[in-house]
Amino acid sequence: MRPNRGKEFELEVVGLIPAAGLAARLSPLPCSKELYPVGFGSGYSGQDLRPKVACHYLLERMQFAGISKAFIILRKGKWDIPAYLGDGTMLGMNLAYLMMRLPYGVPYTIDQAYPFIREAIVAMGHPDTLFESDDAFVHLLETLTTSDNDLVLGLFPSDRPEKTDMVDVADNGRIRQILIKPGKTHLRNTWGIAVWKPVFTHFIHDYLSKIAEPTTNEELFMSEVIQAAIREDVRVRAEQVSDKTLLDIGTAEDLRRAVRRFSSFEEE
Repeated sequence: MRPNRGKEFELEVVGLIPAAGLAARLSPLPCSKELYPVGFGSGYSGQDLRPKVACHYLLERMQFAGISKAFIILRKGKWDIPAYLGDGTMLGMNLAYLMMRLPYGVPYTIDQAYPFIREAIVAMGHPDTLFESDDAFVHLLETLTTSDNDLVLGLFPSDRPEKTDMVDVADNGRIRQILIKPGKTHLRNTWGIAVWKPVFTHFIHDYLSKIAEPTTNEELFMSEVIQAAIREDVRVRAEQVSDKTLLDIGTAEDLRRAVRRFSSFEEE
């Protein structure tokens, strides 16, 4: 049975940024990994060159798509993130912060924002991943709002399937399957960002409400929830948004790769 959607209206687009990770593989760090300097950019006044922190790249991509408001979801102890980003003035955005309650994976973290985003179009990305496609969210939002899709995933090439979720996409853009860190596979793309309509926000909330609260450290992956949504007739497609790999700074090796790749800059 197809989910109830009702009449579509013009909806606000809101950024959603889960930033509740422990960064255990990078420990010890002097700051939250989302604030680790990666590359350089023009100063906030537009005048001077300044170090650019990891999460700045994602927020810039959202702002480029016209997204002016975002919720950042934190865990206890990551107070340096709101201390640094503040209300978002430095980025020309309005930022608000929410606290994670259940530490069992990204879907639970995202659902913490449910009361605030349930009637909005959501643009989601991870603040510890970096990509070079400035207009990635522009393309995904255009596809979402001009089609009958409920969720659109942004695809990036991946040469490390053992560390990413690999996406099997049909010729029409519909997703056949998502393999979670499969190791060896013929698939070539992973998903890194997403946009969705309220249908998928409600699906996440309802799906999690039917799961007994976990009592172990077992993590629920976002790709698992997406595949469950597909089985329930939520309309999901994927689009290639870049021909360059997505960089996750979750390990020292990957952080070093990111610093090398994003250390070049052009003075304005």
